[in-house]
Amino acid sequence: MTYDVLGAGALDYAPCRYGNSKLLFRGPQRRLDAPYVAFLGGTATYGKFIKSPFPALVESDLGVNCVNFGVSNAGVDVLVNDALIGDACNGSVATVVQVIGAQNLSNRFYTVHPRRNDRFVTASPLLSAVYPEVDFAEFHFTKHMLSCLYQVSKDRFAVVRGELQKAWLARMQLLLKRISGKTVLVWFADHAPLSEEPIGLDPAKAKTPLFVTRQMLDELKPWANSFVEVVVTPEALAAGTDGMVFSQMEAMAAAEMLGPKAHGEVARQLGEVLHDMI
Repeated sequence: MTYDVLGAGALDYAPCRYGNSKLLFRGPQRRLDAPYVAFLGGTATYGKFIKSPFPALVESDLGVNCVNFGVSNAGVDVLVNDALIGDACNGSVATVVQVIGAQNLSNRFYTVHPRRNDRFVTASPLLSAVYPEVDFAEFHFTKHMLSCLYQVSKDRFAVVRGELQKAWLARMQLLLKRISGKTVLVWFADHAPLSEEPIGLDPAKAKTPLFVTRQMLDELKPWANSFVEVVVTPEALAAGTDGMVFSQMEAMAAAEMLGPKAHGEVARQLGEVLHDMI
């Protein structure tokens, strides 16, 4: 484990921009006028607290530029709606898409920030009607809001969760359909996909990717050229935050992330698939 003194910047992510995108991506910046593999995803793809996240490890093995378009706390919305990401994927030799959770996307019940998808913006009249006793003005983040809805009523929460799952599947299918080249869908987690997400589990305590089930992945697989399921080994989990870089203030957040050993495991499996694909 490595961490800096309180308040110090723990890791330089060399943030950079591509084209006209308003998003800051993890650097170092890579050329888009030479062959490259595009990596889309959330915090794990971005590599929060990780010196060499799995896109960088794959690049070292593959010998082809790997462009990290991961966005911390991303939902599917930011990946679908950013025009630069779409153009970059269509210009790549292959695109790797990380399976991310279903909580951070706009749907019939609520709206999220267009770029910071974990930020709750507003509840729809429909959600206010389903939960008339809830004051939605007090929420700033989707997961906190969903946890509160769960605690108020598990039965009503099941309806919200079902809507999120339907919206996620439709949005992920749209994302994959828009990519003209070869695509790899990757599950990267400390557990295998569940056959069904337990109703009796508070979203604040549930494992990521939130609300994504095996059935949802089975419906999504035909839209990708390949599916890679990586369940991190007990050895990688036991390593905890060893090799991660974070400040003391970030220690709790870092403890919830998959570490360098886990990134090495997913990089090895993705490398094998990409070697055959390109």
